[in-house]
Amino acid sequence: MNIFSLSNKHIVISGASSGIGRQCAISCAKAGALVSLIGRNKERLEETLASMVNPEKHHIYSVDLTNNNHVLTTVKMIVETSGIIDGLINCAGISNTLLMKSINESKLNEFFLNNVYTAFFLTKEVCKKSNFSNSGGSIIFLSSVMGSYGEVGKSLYAMTKGALQSGAKSLACELAINNIRVNTISPGVIITPINQKLPHITDPEKREKLEKMHLLGLGKTEDVANACIYLLSDASRWITGINLFVDGGYSVK
Repeated sequence: MNIFSLSNKHIVISGASSGIGRQCAISCAKAGALVSLIGRNKERLEETLASMVNPEKHHIYSVDLTNNNHVLTTVKMIVETSGIIDGLINCAGISNTLLMKSINESKLNEFFLNNVYTAFFLTKEVCKKSNFSNSGGSIIFLSSVMGSYGEVGKSLYAMTKGALQSGAKSLACELAINNIRVNTISPGVIITPINQKLPHITDPEKREKLEKMHLLGLGKTEDVANACIYLLSDASRWITGINLFVDGGYSVK
């Protein structure tokens, strides 16, 4: 028996249409999980599904997570289609670099809505007794090193990621009675199809500076997905309430 296997586990992943969320779906399927993929863009969800092993086994759901009614009906549909849920990875979210002078009430609301509120309400719905496994399971929030460490222009993004870390600790206390583990993962800079064309990656000098901040260099989406598999698997049955840095050594410096 492979204790790191996700065989016979039903995993729900938000933000599965691209980046880390897409890789989590691909990797979880390889680990044996039945995966329900959530995202806004149906075409990109279908691209993720086509990259997974046994694509006919998994299901995609195009949904606006900022609409709580859509979340409720989607989770109900997921359970009716694929059975009770054993784990959830909250990958959906937005990122930007903004100086304080450029932040207004609208931006503040946008970031907290997309990075905090949606993850909380999806988790709340998934964890209902009628939807979640009676034997317990695992909830993961994707935070960031910016939730723990400062950087110019990242105050708004960092506030939302720090909120996930703080909230997850209290949820871990609250849900432990149901044997539901709650943890966050804080990645460093990960190369994704979206950011690999941005100046901080394409410019040699800026990239070198970034790489020096990470002792093991910049990360891949697989690095984060592998950490998620660990926290979803029975190998982490005694781990809850932690923030796991997957950052190539960024947090050491």
